[in-house]
Amino acid sequence: MNSERASNKEVPTLVVLGFLLVCILPFALDWSSMGLLFRLVRENDTFSQIPLIPLVTLFLIYERRKAIFAEVSFGAILGAALFVPGMVLLGVAHFNLLHLSSTNSLSLSIFAIVLVWTAAFALFFGARAFRVASFPLLFLLFMVPIPEPFLSKTIYLLQEGSSAMAAMFFRIAGVPYLRREGFVFQLPGIAIRVAEECSGIRSTLALLITTVLASYIFLKTSWKRLALCIAVVPLAILKNGLRIATLSALAIYVNPSFLSGRLHHQGGIVFFIIALLPLALLLKLLQRSEDKNSAKGKAL
Repeated sequence: MNSERASNKEVPTLVVLGFLLVCILPFALDWSSMGLLFRLVRENDTFSQIPLIPLVTLFLIYERRKAIFAEVSFGAILGAALFVPGMVLLGVAHFNLLHLSSTNSLSLSIFAIVLVWTAAFALFFGARAFRVASFPLLFLLFMVPIPEPFLSKTIYLLQEGSSAMAAMFFRIAGVPYLRREGFVFQLPGIAIRVAEECSGIRSTLALLITTVLASYIFLKTSWKRLALCIAVVPLAILKNGLRIATLSALAIYVNPSFLSGRLHHQGGIVFFIIALLPLALLLKLLQRSEDKNSAKGKAL
């Protein structure tokens, strides 16, 4: 048997066992981070999608398993290049050598774990399998909680954009308003503030993750995938501005309880679908352009 390469029939049990052992290693070394992560997911809706990310990655790898594992090899160089910094960062986070906040230290820990997992994949399945599975492996980065101050800046930009969109919808609908300093709107009979929890950060992340996944599954051209993902930001802001304006108008002209009722707390899915529809249309147009280019290429 070649020392660098093995067929799928010769080493599957040893390969899978070794891969799983290396993947478990970070948990053995830094189990406390898992408790912090579970608490974050339970208490902060912004990160509620994190447990689903590794499941999606496993599904994507399973779906393409024949292509990914067509040729298994031992990628010692690539595996070490990822494993060493992953373990170093895990140690830095565990002992908080950079004196980070608990949330930022957790972000560093999860990033280190993702590095170790990808290192294990490269080590036991080889550079070729790693290249074919690059998207599912990179998708694991969505597990990493957004660190401060980047999260705060992102929320602020979403608040600013959502407030601007809400003001636009107020003008279109003829709703009189006075925008005060910051994100406060004085409306007939009520005053509203676009708070951080109203920024739409959770739905924006969900929309981005959904779009990134759809672009990988349905598109083949890199720039078209990127274009679809970029479209998420303005559509998410537009969607959130519409949500704010709609709830405010209902509170003014129907019942003030709309600002604290079920539509406010549980109706986000309605506006999520509203944002998803133009993204689906754009995806369809990009797909058609790829099909036309493919047909032209075959004709030539």
